[in-house]
Amino acid sequence: MTAYLTNNSKSTKISRAKNLPALTILLLFLFSAISSGCRRQENDMENRMTQNTMDRPEILRFLFHPRTTARTTPPERTMDFDVPVAPDATIGCRLFTAEKDAPIILFFHGNGEIVADYDDIGPYYQQQGLNFLVTDYRGYGWSTGSPTSSTMLTDARTLYEDLLKKLRADGYTGSVFVMGRSLGSACAIELAALHNEEIAGLIIESGFAETLPLARTLGIDTDKLGISEKDTFDNSRKMESITKPTFILHGQQDTLIPLRQAEKLMAASGARSKELQIIPGADHNTLIAVGGMLYFQAIKQFINKVEGTDDWRKRRRSSREKQQEN
Repeated sequence: MTAYLTNNSKSTKISRAKNLPALTILLLFLFSAISSGCRRQENDMENRMTQNTMDRPEILRFLFHPRTTARTTPPERTMDFDVPVAPDATIGCRLFTAEKDAPIILFFHGNGEIVADYDDIGPYYQQQGLNFLVTDYRGYGWSTGSPTSSTMLTDARTLYEDLLKKLRADGYTGSVFVMGRSLGSACAIELAALHNEEIAGLIIESGFAETLPLARTLGIDTDKLGISEKDTFDNSRKMESITKPTFILHGQQDTLIPLRQAEKLMAASGARSKELQIIPGADHNTLIAVGGMLYFQAIKQFINKVEGTDDWRKRRRSSREKQQEN
């Protein structure tokens, strides 16, 4: 897999106020509290706006293409979880285990896919020493309920909390990376923005920065519906608040979500450590087919860098120790 890698960095200046009078400190505290409350109100308004706009039937019929199936037999070294997200909806998830202390990838798949589609892919993550946890959406696979844009994001938040609680209780201690492919990139970006301090990193495959171009490609008349980007998933804006290491994979010949969308995600990202790898010859659905094992090795290499296990000093020290032993 030939690819090019782009690294950008940002520096932030932090000013600190010292020896402020008590009244000034109190005023600053009150201003901060008021600002925080305004931001919460703004977020609530945005969530309501997304729910009212993106959940219209004329949008949902283009945006979601659920496939249903009975629960399949879990492959070797896997475990299924069923997570209730509403009184009438339960999401099916499947964990491919490498080791309990290995990094965990919480993965949100693309539209038209289901958990069982990853039964042949999960073992490759295991071979790389990674725990791979793939989740469905409402109405996909053996999950119940009907998918909507707003519940997809709220379900992702519930899944994050519930699944990590289950994993930690079962002795899984590895760091957490959130990953989303195509439509699933909206869930991964949502979680990375909300849990920026908790996660170890973000991985995006074939993701989108702007929803409106994708909606138009899918056949949605956004002008007629009067939709603006702020009414949608708004991935680009959310990327600005994500500072954890970010890895973006995209097919050079992707026509559904063109490469410029990955470049916009890269530019919007607030992370100092961020990489964009482009896979020549790959389209929207063939990154693994074209990249082969190098696809999984690239993800493993990114995680190694984040974990510090790929540090060149450690490799050099290990090499010297082996030479001394000989």
